[in-house]
Amino acid sequence: MRRRSFLATLAAAGASTLAAGCGSGGGSSPSGGASGATTGTVKIAYQKFGNFTQLDDLMKRVKQQFESANAGATLELIPIEAAQNDYITKLALMMRSPATAPDLMYEDTFMIRSDVSAGYLLPLDTYLEKWDDWKLFVEASKAAGKADDGKTYGVSLGTDTRGLWYNRTILEKVGVTGQWQPTSWAELLEMARTVKAKVPDVIPLNLYSGKPMGEASVMQGFEMLLYGAPGGTLYTDDGRWVVGSKQFRDALDFVKTLYGEGLGPTPQQALDTTVGQRVSGEWFPKGQLAMGVDGSWLPGTWLSKGAAPWPQWATVMGWAGMPTQNGQGEGKISMSGGWTLAIGAGSKVPDLAFSVLKLAINRENALANYIDNSQIAVRTDCSDDPAYLGANESVKFFTDLVSVTKFRPATEDYPTISTAIAAAMESVMTGQQSVADAAAAYDKAVVAQVGKDRTVEG
Repeated sequence: MRRRSFLATLAAAGASTLAAGCGSGGGSSPSGGASGATTGTVKIAYQKFGNFTQLDDLMKRVKQQFESANAGATLELIPIEAAQNDYITKLALMMRSPATAPDLMYEDTFMIRSDVSAGYLLPLDTYLEKWDDWKLFVEASKAAGKADDGKTYGVSLGTDTRGLWYNRTILEKVGVTGQWQPTSWAELLEMARTVKAKVPDVIPLNLYSGKPMGEASVMQGFEMLLYGAPGGTLYTDDGRWVVGSKQFRDALDFVKTLYGEGLGPTPQQALDTTVGQRVSGEWFPKGQLAMGVDGSWLPGTWLSKGAAPWPQWATVMGWAGMPTQNGQGEGKISMSGGWTLAIGAGSKVPDLAFSVLKLAINRENALANYIDNSQIAVRTDCSDDPAYLGANESVKFFTDLVSVTKFRPATEDYPTISTAIAAAMESVMTGQQSVADAAAAYDKAVVAQVGKDRTVEG
């Protein structure tokens, strides 16, 4: 599938909970209109964590470009060194006070709606309609930044897909040669058991699980399972949350089997907030992990500009689709998401903040970000660029997974429900609850959050 047609089909999801505030210098423009400010300081907060530091490189480059082009203006970088859950928490704390709130922030699409509902993000429509580049962004990436009021609050930096990564060298030791594609959960678990028996000094299969990894556990762990079960979903087309479903219990049972049989990391390893960093920077490169459910961005760590360069990755590593439960449908499943840049509702320098946003996502910087961070392009003038298409050996495969990809529910309730899913996973993986009890606790949490009338029995 061509990237342009791929991107045209994307539909992202969002929801959010943070708080916002402020900025420094210039005049206020809460409706997204022009404030006339041309000097002052723009504070930008973003995640800098573990092996994924290329975003920091991008922001440093943008700072230099912005300050060179805007005499009297300053871009203050606020890198937050934290895993996803901690990043969201720290950003929320910052935005609760005008003294610390950033003007511009790195925002996951799944957080947008609840932040907008709380009144913490600035609508960008007045700016976007005057920005020529906006027409180059694919429609689905535009939808990712919208809230229920139809206004746009975030501009996409890129998107992603998820699949199954595996170490060819390790699987060759158990008889696998050439391209491998498991056809069911049972086959995947059986491969993990075989690796455990024949190559006992490695971790057979990593599936993120538990509260410390937050949305990594929920989206690329649990939801890759749930949506791969026949008819599995969190949310119905008529706007109701599914409770009491067999598919939900089946997904939890996979987690129980993986950790209960010792086929994954130890619970202690899995509940470490740095486990994602260890997977990409240590376990895979050092041959300590056979298989892992992970994202299209993984090579970004291993490329020459990555935090943990690994020249041999493309020959050592293999990639496959995450199999559906019984091989039904197209036999594979993926989840897609992405990150945006958003402006705080209380920013006193919205014009300058939007100038930074435009600069960070112009063609030159966007293309560098797509390549360096192994992101799927959302600008059509980058999606066919030879440098992008040839960025690494896995790009086409993970792009083609869009044909089977799913998206998280785009509601303001999602962040709370996501937390309940992570809690259910953790209680099962640690043996604190049975699958039935963990699923029942989840159902109770959903009803408490959204009300009985907005749920349906699966």
